[in-house]
Parts: sequence; C-alpha cells; structure tokens
Amino acid sequence: MSTVTAKTLFTPEEYIVLEREAEFKSEYRDGQIVMMPGASREHVLISGNIFGHLFIQLLDRTCEVYANDMRVKVRDSGLYTYPDVIVVCDEPRFEDGYFDTLLNPTVIVEVLSPSTEDYDRRGKFYAYQTLDSLQEYILVSQYDVHVEQYIRQDEVWQLIEYRSLEDVMINASIECQLAIRAIYAKVKLIGR
Repeated sequence: MSTVTAKTLFTPEEYIVLEREAEFKSEYRDGQIVMMPGASREHVLISGNIFGHLFIQLLDRTCEVYANDMRVKVRDSGLYTYPDVIVVCDEPRFEDGYFDTLLNPTVIVEVLSPSTEDYDRRGKFYAYQTLDSLQEYILVSQYDVHVEQYIRQDEVWQLIEYRSLEDVMINASIECQLAIRAIYAKVKLIGR
C-alpha cells in the first residue's frame, strides 16, 4: 500500500501572520508557503544596479522604488510575491496598516534564476497581468545580456528585447531609462 503525503494548505491570513514572524522570506501560492531560494552574486548585483539607477532618477519625484523586501499581493486569491525591484508611481496602497504588502505596483522587475525562471515567465507573469496598476514587467537574465521588457498597451503586452550593452531601455510609464550597460555593471556574464 502506498502512502500519499498531504500538503498543508494555509489561508492568506495564516501566511501573513507566519511570514511577518519568519526569519526567511517565503512566497504564497495556491495555499502553499514556498521558501525563496538564495540569490547568486550576479542576481544581487543586477537587482542592486537596477534599484540604484531607478532610485536616483526618481529621487525628486513622487514615485517610490523598493528592493526585494517589499511583498506584493497579486490578486484576491492571495498570491503574494517578493519581486526583485518594484516601482509605484501612484499613491502606494497597502493591504493593511503594516505597510509591508503593496497592492498597486507600476513596474515589477524579476532577475531570472534557474529555479524560478519558468515561474517568473509564466505563472507570475500571468498573475501580474491581473494588476490594473502594472504597466511594465521586466525580466533580466543573469547569465548573458538579455533584458525583456513587457509594456502594457491597453490590454495587450508588447515585448521589447535588449541584447546589447549599448542599448537603453526606456521606461515610459515612470519616465525613466536604464542603460543595459548599467544593469550589468560589475557582473561577470558566464552564459549558460
């Protein structure tokens, strides 16, 4: 006789209570709490470069930019994620008075990792598209020069790809630009 291991499912409310007390970050998907893997040096450099360049450009404006510790509630079903970089240009809206779960991101950036790439491209992106506030979704490879910028045009997402260090990505929704060279500053690209 075989045995089946039952998965423990949590409500979004249970997840939030546990997450606020946890030592390590976890995302919440379909009732499951999913531990987040550690990040490589390249991953950390790329996210830091993007955060830093956006922070400087948005310093004297009402937009806010957050690094990887701001949680985003994606939809009423309770998907919670920790994007690598988030920009919000409207008045930030939060789930509750803890101000740690953002509801209205304008731009989300994910640096692709081997363990999360498929999910970032598909499951997360499909969920993120339900956010009315989201105008740009950016995926960044940590292995080679490859940035994918998805821009909301009404209800269609237009893809622009950047594969040269000489390229410059225009982020019209937040009136910023990111030089691809700046995104990959100090990163040793190893290819796959």
